Amino acid sequence: MTDALPPRPAIILVEPQLAENIGMTARAMGNFGLDALRLVAPKGGWPMKGVRETASSATHVLDGATVFPTVAEALADLHYVLATTARERGQMKRVFGLDEGLAQAAGRLAAGERVGILFGRERVGLSNDEVSLADAIVTFPVDPQHASLNLAQSVLLVAYEWRRAAGQAVLPFTGEMRSGAAPREALLSLFESLEADLDAAGYYPLHKRDGMIRNMRDMFHRMAMTEQDVRTFRGALRALARRPPEE
Repeated sequence: MTDALPPRPAIILVEPQLAENIGMTARAMGNFGLDALRLVAPKGGWPMKGVRETASSATHVLDGATVFPTVAEALADLHYVLATTARERGQMKRVFGLDEGLAQAAGRLAAGERVGILFGRERVGLSNDEVSLADAIVTFPVDPQHASLNLAQSVLLVAYEWRRAAGQAVLPFTGEMRSGAAPREALLSLFESLEADLDAAGYYPLHKRDGMIRNMRDMFHRMAMTEQDVRTFRGALRALARRPPEE
């Protein structure tokens, strides 16, 4: 990571218990360009045995993780904090969906504020007192009958939405054409070859020939053929022409 990268939120895990969840959290963060991981009183201490095995190529996130004894200390230097929860807390606190919540975070980071996103324990999430330390709640549009999310899944959703909100959601590759559009001369030459071969094969009924030719040409035009498409099709026609006659 370099100093040229835009500011990013810190991911704060409160009393995480399972090494694999912390490792998968690091992997989810790495997937979407986050690297500031804070751990509050991880069960069993830190570092945990086996934590690196599930981090894939995001072990740099684990190497840079900082540990705090309390939630308050983990949040002390931050200006804005979002608490994640899947259930209503009965607190007079703003509640955002992922898109709006992460847009708020992106705007504050762009203004020079330090932002953190708080995640609770694997089994019971955040306590009400911990939620009360946050500026707002961010929650997920889950099925109410299946509202529980794995810790790393929650981080993955937030990290993905963060990347979108920060304007960094650029696809790593596209399906754009790698060959230019076929020039009209090449298309007309293909039509002539194909139509001549079909004439020789007796494909066209005499009274329908002209209409069938026009329909077939229109079909090729709708395909918006590239130069490579034309070369491939002509190669296929040549291969058919070389086929020995059936005995």
